[in-house]
Amino acid sequence: MKVLYIDTSNSGISGDMFLASLLGLVSYPDEILNELRDLKNYFPGVTTLEIELLKVKRSDILIHKLGLTIKEKKNHRTPSTLRETLTKFLEEKRYSDSAKDYAKRVLDSLIQAEALVHGELADKIHLHELSSVDTLVDILGVTKALDNLGGFDPHFKISCSKLPLGKGKIKTAHGILPVPAPATLKILEHSDLVIYEGPIKSELVTPTGAALLANLKPDILPYEMNLNKVIYSTGQKEFKDFLNVLRLFYGEEKEKRSTGRFNLHNYLEPITVLETDLDDVSGEIIGNFIRNVESISEKILDIQIIPSITKKNRPSHYIKVLCSPEYKFEIIEKMLDELGTLGVRINTMNRVCVDRIIEKKEIEIENKVYDLRYKISYIESEKQRKIINIKPEYEDLKSISNQSGFSIKKVEFYAQAQITKIFNDHK
Repeated sequence: MKVLYIDTSNSGISGDMFLASLLGLVSYPDEILNELRDLKNYFPGVTTLEIELLKVKRSDILIHKLGLTIKEKKNHRTPSTLRETLTKFLEEKRYSDSAKDYAKRVLDSLIQAEALVHGELADKIHLHELSSVDTLVDILGVTKALDNLGGFDPHFKISCSKLPLGKGKIKTAHGILPVPAPATLKILEHSDLVIYEGPIKSELVTPTGAALLANLKPDILPYEMNLNKVIYSTGQKEFKDFLNVLRLFYGEEKEKRSTGRFNLHNYLEPITVLETDLDDVSGEIIGNFIRNVESISEKILDIQIIPSITKKNRPSHYIKVLCSPEYKFEIIEKMLDELGTLGVRINTMNRVCVDRIIEKKEIEIENKVYDLRYKISYIESEKQRKIINIKPEYEDLKSISNQSGFSIKKVEFYAQAQITKIFNDHK
């Protein structure tokens, strides 16, 4: 299980700060940035939108920071404009359904919070700071990065620290207000986040940052993981006595060691499952695909073709390919090429894969001797080997059947005589 721990104790949280840190975790941050730059073509009134991921130093630590240059003619857009832009962008840029739901909930939280503060209907309020395009940059960027990380998978675990709010006063479009801003407090009212005052006189949690975090519904628990990566990010503010650095800890939940005689943890290995559904491809095309991937059979662990029914009761085939993670894109390209599918689902997970060896033995059938290979699977500790299975190789059974004239079933019967001997030899 993947784990993300959000440490806000030295930063609070803002949308750009959260986005900068998540971009440090994904494999291809430039793809997300290029997509976000296209927002200016969706949002009325935006003439310039430049976004880049910078690396700066704070207290001699190299950290991520989002660089934003925005020129826009309108800054009091309506909630309906924001919603329409968000929805269109989510649809056309192919966000997952879970990601779409999250992004819409974040924006609705912001709009509803403003409406509750001003005592007006949500669709009638005039947005000020929140109506700028950078609000959607933060929401859509964070959503896409989390989507790429698998953050909306129910098995992806997210937790965070207690949230420092800051204190003092800030200048807003509504005048001088105490920290935190009223909209931020409204969002926090309906969350399970644990907050505390301070530790400096400044706004440490913005409404967008609060909405992004609250809608993730993180656990407020100490984290426990095998750590893969730590990312540091900062926002636009610098303070003399406060680091203002957000930390993301990313890893996998610590596996419990086996308490039995054999430590199965040693047999864990990553595996990638590729899946696609076909309802417009003939059996001949699928058969041809299987023949053609035989040229890279050493990279494919298994292929399954499963008949199924899709929407509108159309007969279809579910294609499932198992491979090592390093070969996934090569195999996906072949699936796209050969099958014409519009997309392939990718799921990388751990599996327990036991040891196996091949041994050649002789079997006698009616006074004639044949060579037959047996696959022996087992798990091993320092003191003992445990046999899982002993199985004669099918290709050899078929060859002996062709040579002897006996059915494969009968050849397999003779082959069983060796299994007890092999088992005793390997105990």
